[in-house]
Amino acid sequence: MEIDLFSTFLFAFITTFTPGPNTISSHAMGMNYGYRRSLPYFAGIATGFFSIMVLSALFATLLQQLMPSVVPLLTILGSLYILYLAYHVFFASYLLSQRAVKALGYSNGLLLQLLNPKVIILGLTVYSTFLKEMDRSPIPIILSALVFTLMSFTALTTWALFGLGIARLLKTERTRRIVNAVLSLLLVYTAVKMLLGLW
Repeated sequence: MEIDLFSTFLFAFITTFTPGPNTISSHAMGMNYGYRRSLPYFAGIATGFFSIMVLSALFATLLQQLMPSVVPLLTILGSLYILYLAYHVFFASYLLSQRAVKALGYSNGLLLQLLNPKVIILGLTVYSTFLKEMDRSPIPIILSALVFTLMSFTALTTWALFGLGIARLLKTERTRRIVNAVLSLLLVYTAVKMLLGLW
């Protein structure tokens, strides 16, 4: 079975760019302190995100080696999670708080990732399903983790610099419904394709 890069990208992109702890806190930091002063916080998020991705890859590899029969189950669970995510994306609002928040630093960003279930589930889903056929030697693991971290950092930057504009753009009900419906359908497409890959 070949790696489906398009589905992998779709899932990772939608998961990292839709509102969550990372994007919402990055928006608040950017609004209140500016992009430059927010960089240490973003660096902490990036470090934690990269660490979670590497640990997820190692854990998925261990599962494949010790319990290969569990891989189809992980694919089913991953697909169900993506469908769950599609449901929440469909009803997502983009109302972001603009109130002042305490300045957050590197350690805050790092801790947020280590306790962020969205990132942990993202890592486990990606490496146990989408990238289950990937070479698990150190270089591919590190490179793939870097790519996902870069995607996450791009999402942080986008929300920090343009979060207010995004929220205003998606403030109208019609626009929000269209965007949410498209993103949800893409996630459903990804989940169905994963399930079809089992047969």
